Amino acid sequence: MKSFKELSLPAPLARAIEELKFDVPTPIQASAIPIALEGKDLIGCAQTGTGKTAAFSIPLIAKIIASPDSRALILCPTRELATQVADVLRALTKHLPNIRGVVLIGGASMKPQMRGLSQNPSIIVATPGRLTDHLERKSLNLSKVNTIVLDEADRMFDMGFAPQVEHIFKFVPAKRQILLFSATLANTVKKLSDRYMHSPEHISVGEVNRPALKIKQSHISISGPDKNEKLLEVVKARSGAILIFSRTKIRTDRLSKFLKTNSVKAVAIHGGRTQGQRERALEDFRTGAYNILVATDVASRGLDIPSIELVVNFDLPATREDYIHRIGRTARAGANGEAISFVTPEEMRDWKIISGEKPESGGGGGHSHQKSGGGRKNNFRPRRGGFQRSSYSPAPRSERSSGRREARR
Repeated sequence: MKSFKELSLPAPLARAIEELKFDVPTPIQASAIPIALEGKDLIGCAQTGTGKTAAFSIPLIAKIIASPDSRALILCPTRELATQVADVLRALTKHLPNIRGVVLIGGASMKPQMRGLSQNPSIIVATPGRLTDHLERKSLNLSKVNTIVLDEADRMFDMGFAPQVEHIFKFVPAKRQILLFSATLANTVKKLSDRYMHSPEHISVGEVNRPALKIKQSHISISGPDKNEKLLEVVKARSGAILIFSRTKIRTDRLSKFLKTNSVKAVAIHGGRTQGQRERALEDFRTGAYNILVATDVASRGLDIPSIELVVNFDLPATREDYIHRIGRTARAGANGEAISFVTPEEMRDWKIISGEKPESGGGGGHSHQKSGGGRKNNFRPRRGGFQRSSYSPAPRSERSSGRREARR
């Protein structure tokens, strides 16, 4: 498939695609969409920033147009990804007012979500925790869902959502199409596919367990007490958008405050902020009101901010998969990007594993080694049809201490 026009999609959907300037499909879209349109189960693997959301959204919408009684469920690991997926769906259904959708995420008031569910939405976008809450309240009926999408499936299971996903599958019909998309392959993904999917087609685009080729990677060997000043030096040498990853909520807030104290415009995002605060921080970052976003791993998956120039791992991630996803926030949609990681002497062995180097005695490695002395608004306005925005309340206070698995609902 070299063009979306080859698909002969329904006119309202084709018009929306054209208006979004989706001219040439990405490799994952070209491979996945025709298979999904045939109604087959699908496992699609590709690096972040390759257009997976449109790869499942377009066939899903086409299916609902062809059969208005069809219902779809899209599960996402984080609130931010769920709202972003809904934003893409809203844009694709702008000329289809009869296709209603609802977003079910934690940190949001139940009442608007229940009103949305009462309108019999065609598409439900949800995080597993909040969806489970609705199932327990019996405010949600999944008996007519015939398409299920698992977005960022590896992350979903890494965050501990496997039991909830399996519980959710008890409420959907045995006959359904499952579209599973992931940036990395994991054993938990294979186990789920073996159990719930029927002869799925497998698509793998690029080297899914490696970072994008256009990311310039390097690390700075540095002692812990020197990291703040080195970070200040790094960010002041650049003028573009910078995403900084920290391990915990407390460190994230402290880093943001430190940068502001030193005349650097920075904003923080983590699981301890309310959903409204998180959305405002992302919007300020997208629009350039702040050119630096300091975040825990809540921002490492799925967020589409195409103009990030640099990713800084102030604290190393726990796994190689998390590293790939963190630095995958840059070099999106074919652009160039850069990633710098701060590595203390005691972290060098972990760094070699995380970065893909073989751990060896002594220093050195394939990445450059430095030494230190010392987008679009998620605006879900209520309207007739389409995706409705919920009013937001404070996020749950509970959080895993590691910081990287904080977004629970």
